[in-house]
Amino acid sequence: MWTLATHRFMSASCLARVAKNTSAMRSASTQYTLLLVCTVAIISNKGFVTAAPNNICRIGRGPHQAFASSRALITSMAHKEASNVEDPSGSVENEKIEVAGQHVEVVGVPGISSTDISKAIKSGPFRQWLDYMKGSSGILTLGGSGGGRCSLRKILIQSIDMFGPRVGFVKFKADIIDLKTGAKLPGIVFARGGAVGILMLLECEGVKYAVLTEQARVPVGRTIMELPAGMLDDDAGDFVGTAAREVEEETGIHIKASDLIDLTGLLDESTGRKMFPSPGGSDEEITLFLYRCHVKKEVIDSLQGQDTGLRDHGELIRVHVVPYDTLWRMSPDSKVLAAIALYETALRLNLLPNSPNAPDLSQF
Repeated sequence: MWTLATHRFMSASCLARVAKNTSAMRSASTQYTLLLVCTVAIISNKGFVTAAPNNICRIGRGPHQAFASSRALITSMAHKEASNVEDPSGSVENEKIEVAGQHVEVVGVPGISSTDISKAIKSGPFRQWLDYMKGSSGILTLGGSGGGRCSLRKILIQSIDMFGPRVGFVKFKADIIDLKTGAKLPGIVFARGGAVGILMLLECEGVKYAVLTEQARVPVGRTIMELPAGMLDDDAGDFVGTAAREVEEETGIHIKASDLIDLTGLLDESTGRKMFPSPGGSDEEITLFLYRCHVKKEVIDSLQGQDTGLRDHGELIRVHVVPYDTLWRMSPDSKVLAAIALYETALRLNLLPNSPNAPDLSQF
């Protein structure tokens, strides 16, 4: 006749083997949910214990029913082991912020410290995202004058990329519920903030040319012909200054900020007068500028194939000058295609000022 102690010993032995397998699974960085159902009996001479495949024990059931205390013990041990699988690193850091009058918990995945969380929620991209959430067209004000229809419940910080002393990118997941249906909105966000793109048109001997930069873009695994462009370097929102600087860094041409025309500024106010190239996953907002001038043929020739960019920043840039008439076919860059659409529409509706006098670019 087997005793209760014997059953507890054998049950614990089975769980130990499961825990060993679970540890191996955890070391492979794979999360598993372990559901262990054990039926234990006070077994007479017909009771048995066998080894099942994958080193997991099966406890054979005899003619007697299991004791509740024994089942409770095993269930408790199984739950403890499953808990360790779900959160192998222990506790996570968290903070609370106030959003639209509600306190929202901000937590980090294992490895994200409280300092990281604090940097993330104070960063320009994150604060801009919150401002949009609460704005006139924001998700939290979808209900209009009748009140918000959606509720922000929780934010999970998943990663932070630092650009020197400042936060460059923040990846997080926002837990947002549609209060009317109870459905959860897709909430993965890659926050990177504002950027600029410049459509540079150079007129030479009656022909209009566009300037493109060819860069290696790791996310798409290839080089891309695109507009001269760049991210805002700080939270001041100096789009015009950033555009002028990027043109000089990427093409070598020094321009005055006053010569730039904001093409996105022609959009309706309800749009925010920015372009969002990938709103399903990123908050990136782009301001598109137009720069026009008359140049000599020598300028076109000197720019063609020129290697530029800030090498210490990992910028490997080659300049290309293409006829404007073929520009729409030469690049898959969304900034190029959007800039052409805005420029052509503004030109047709006579919304653009006269082109400035030709600056002296003969030194390039």
